Amino acid sequence: MNVFEFIEKSPEAFHTVATLEDELRRLHYKKLKENEPWKLEAEGKYYVVRGGTSLLAFQIPNRWKGGFHMVAAHTDSPSFKLKENPEVDVENHYIKLEVETYGGLLMAPWFDRPLSIAGRVIIKDGESCVSRLYDAKRDLLIIPSLAIHMNRKANDGYTYQVSKDMSPLFAEKGSVRELVAEELGIEQEDILGTDLYLYNRMKGCQLGKNKEFIAAPRLDDLQCVYGAFQAFINTSLESAGDRPVNLFCAFDSEEVGSGTRQGAGSDFLSRTLRRIAGALGKEGEEYPRILAESFLISADNAHGLHPNYKEKSDENNHPYLNGGVVIKYNGSGKYITDGVSAALIKMLCERVKVSYQEYFNHSDIAGGSTLGHIATERLSIRGIDIGLAQLAMHSPYETAGVKDMEDYITLLTAFYKGEFHSEDKEESGVSVYSI
Repeated sequence: MNVFEFIEKSPEAFHTVATLEDELRRLHYKKLKENEPWKLEAEGKYYVVRGGTSLLAFQIPNRWKGGFHMVAAHTDSPSFKLKENPEVDVENHYIKLEVETYGGLLMAPWFDRPLSIAGRVIIKDGESCVSRLYDAKRDLLIIPSLAIHMNRKANDGYTYQVSKDMSPLFAEKGSVRELVAEELGIEQEDILGTDLYLYNRMKGCQLGKNKEFIAAPRLDDLQCVYGAFQAFINTSLESAGDRPVNLFCAFDSEEVGSGTRQGAGSDFLSRTLRRIAGALGKEGEEYPRILAESFLISADNAHGLHPNYKEKSDENNHPYLNGGVVIKYNGSGKYITDGVSAALIKMLCERVKVSYQEYFNHSDIAGGSTLGHIATERLSIRGIDIGLAQLAMHSPYETAGVKDMEDYITLLTAFYKGEFHSEDKEESGVSVYSI
């Protein structure tokens, strides 16, 4: 499965986790449940899901040494979410749908392109309710723009109103629940709740004279999810001697602050790490020592230098597409990179012959943040923020570089294979860090 196939199977966070689960089951990973006891074995492969949109997978080595090695990316992307009763009748001839924004998205690129609906549906089942995934998997909606003749200011910084401008055209008559019920083979009245999102139907592609670029929906952050997952599953346990416990972390809700039950700001990761340690007999005094040896790589895409807007980037610290893995810095702590973690990752890059570049926001332009600093509020561990350079972040169709993905997977594979070990010691009163 290549990155385009992965993205196509993952129109929103529910399907992203389902796609990851399918692959983990194929590779004989055992699913654990948070409300059941865990029994873990050496060289075991496990995963746990929360909320249907966040997943943690981990590998137990034969002999555990070096704490936890974690790579975290996020499953969600900015989009439009359908309201529960979204249908609006327009003069008994059109049905449009009411939506609200999910995350900070570029609105203009959503116009005049084929869209569809995907997510989950909660269905009454006797005295219980069950969750089922839904994906229309066809060109279903469009958000028609207003002709230039009727809006002469459309090219002059027009401000869009979600409730008016962004309602997609759905049908001449009918309802979303009618469609979902028909396609799932259920009764409309059995649908008790929905979490449904719009998504761009355009497939990913390679472009450029030498096919050096890729363009696809949801590169932020499914590109990082895909690459981290490939590195994780490529890590063999057959010769897993003295090695850290490896974790692949895919969190939901990053685009809305990570504060949900399944976000990086929840106890999902911290509780899972403690349960792993407890199941392997590493409790009490040993657990904080394990955390002191652990390392988190927070992986989320970075703004590449835009060829038409060079002035929006920092003068000296701006990455290029195909320039290598991006190390991300922020003086206010929005990224967890510091001088030590950056130095350690640079040493690993050099060891495995991976290109890297560095990113700072323009000092006069506020940038975004990601899940690294949120996760480490609950876990006092060393870490770094990295990513892949891209253009048009938070557009429904984004652009990145082919070579960067290759470098990213190579780097994370080395990290997971135990070629990296964050070690602190003192020599003659001076702190020494090594890998």
